[in-house]
Amino acid sequence: MKTRILIMALTLVSTILFSQTDKRLKGIEKQFNAVLESTKAPGFAVAIVEGDKIIYAKGFGYADYENKIPANANTLFAIGSSTKAFTSALLGLHREDNKLTFDDRPRQHIPELDFFNDEMNNNIIIKDLMRHSTGLPRHDGSWYFFPSDSKDSLVAKLKYHEPFTGVRQQWYYNNFGFLLQGVITERITGNTWEENIETKFFKPLGMDRSKTTIAGMKSSANAALGYELDSDRTITKMDYYDIAGMSPAGSINSSVNDMSKWLITWINDGKYKDEQIIPENYIKEAMSSQMVVAAGFPSKELPKAQFANYGYGWFLHSYKGHYMVEHGGNIDGFSASVALYPSDSLGIVVLANQNGSQVPRLIRNIVADYMLNVTKTEWAQNHKDDLEKSLEAMENAKADKETSNVKNTTPSHTKLDYTGTYEQKGYGTFEITLENDSLFTELNGLKQYLHHYHYDTFEFIDVKNAKIDTTEIGNALKLNFSTNVAGDIDYGRIDIEGLVDPIAFKRTPNTIEVDAKTLEQYVGEYNLMGTEIKAYIKDKNVLYVFVPGQPEYALIPTAAHKFNFKTLEGFKIEFIESDDKSINEVKFIQPNGIFVAKRKTKD
Repeated sequence: MKTRILIMALTLVSTILFSQTDKRLKGIEKQFNAVLESTKAPGFAVAIVEGDKIIYAKGFGYADYENKIPANANTLFAIGSSTKAFTSALLGLHREDNKLTFDDRPRQHIPELDFFNDEMNNNIIIKDLMRHSTGLPRHDGSWYFFPSDSKDSLVAKLKYHEPFTGVRQQWYYNNFGFLLQGVITERITGNTWEENIETKFFKPLGMDRSKTTIAGMKSSANAALGYELDSDRTITKMDYYDIAGMSPAGSINSSVNDMSKWLITWINDGKYKDEQIIPENYIKEAMSSQMVVAAGFPSKELPKAQFANYGYGWFLHSYKGHYMVEHGGNIDGFSASVALYPSDSLGIVVLANQNGSQVPRLIRNIVADYMLNVTKTEWAQNHKDDLEKSLEAMENAKADKETSNVKNTTPSHTKLDYTGTYEQKGYGTFEITLENDSLFTELNGLKQYLHHYHYDTFEFIDVKNAKIDTTEIGNALKLNFSTNVAGDIDYGRIDIEGLVDPIAFKRTPNTIEVDAKTLEQYVGEYNLMGTEIKAYIKDKNVLYVFVPGQPEYALIPTAAHKFNFKTLEGFKIEFIESDDKSINEVKFIQPNGIFVAKRKTKD
């Protein structure tokens, strides 16, 4: 406890010294507090580096909003995708050691890797992973809703991720490209990505508080909790999100004091305290344009913002005539911005514990205005004005949203017919169950209520503290069911990746356990229009049917007396129970009709 108090005291002293000794920052904290107020953010921390020195580092608001524990320069925040520059920099080290080139195909280092098609397999190079030019859209639902601790299992999903354009035809953000970079560094070194980050960057830079996992954050003192604004703009706590195997794309948790050392390294050609941490040639290449993101035309508000490109793990812009290298980060409950102005030897890092927050951008721009000696924009006031307009527009749009579905429609099937297991190999598996006449499922460990929207379309609605979050109804992620020619629900489609067709999850009906004794009642011979069909048990506890001239078919029990063919789509069997509970008929339900066979009586 005494050690922690000493650290906090030293931080406070150093912060006071920083803010009092640089006259350029006079009055800036009034702007910071205005942003804190207008955004309703629980807290944030900001640090400014110039040359090889930290000239300002301070926290505002709270790391723990409920208990009113202040944020400071040593508070840990999740930095999200600001992690990406760390991951690509590891490859810069490997290139320096002649372990790879950026023109290598990823499959040279990950032999089992398969992309969606041969064009991608043969043409994607490591550089495409680093600059988002693979032709893939994000496919973020694949890891966000279906996480895995195994990086290899996530790599295997890429075979089923459809591209939306050709290789190097268009820039588009994709987290899986950074997962692959992390796996490449693991294959080269024999160490995990997490270990490589810690040994190559955290230790030599003295980033002693920084962690590569959410577990490390949870076990640390002075770690921020994450928050969001609910529909009523009330500050609400969010659970930490464990990015698990996707760690190379965004799992680092750090403080602004620690991140300042990372910034100093980048604005000093890869050196920190005279030690070459990152090769100088890589630093310059990573902060240079490798792919055009968008036109980046100057706007009325920012007439000197003149381009929008991407390097390696960095976005590149101009800001009021100054070259800016930046990457944001967003993960449940946290937002970040890490920015470099290399020509000005300036670095700014802002970390906030608010979900999808504007705080990092606003604070970064306020600091840049003060430090670059440019005309100051009233960022805090502009945000307040824009927010008021946005809230008014949202209120006016509510009526339209309420009428966007078709009223008074019903599902085409009974609710039981929608139950089952749904799988898409590029994403994952979820199961729909029936509880008290309502449909439920689970995504990433979070229970979801399936609310009927219209026709065969349902919505995923969060279940929080055993209560359905009714505020999401009408605006939630939607699941549309389709039927096969036999009339069975065959797929659930989720429009989760807008640049390709809705992702189709194949349904497998839920099965039931049936013992051999129960199966015995179905065994026998059945006459189907003169054709003798046999039902029998083999493989200990599996019912089979055999039709002359066809292979034998294994049956899967789905309900009392009901079975699906294991290998035939849309084919089912239902044994008919007589009044005396005996089985004397069987229905063969198939796409071209329903056929009834009668049980042959023994002579």
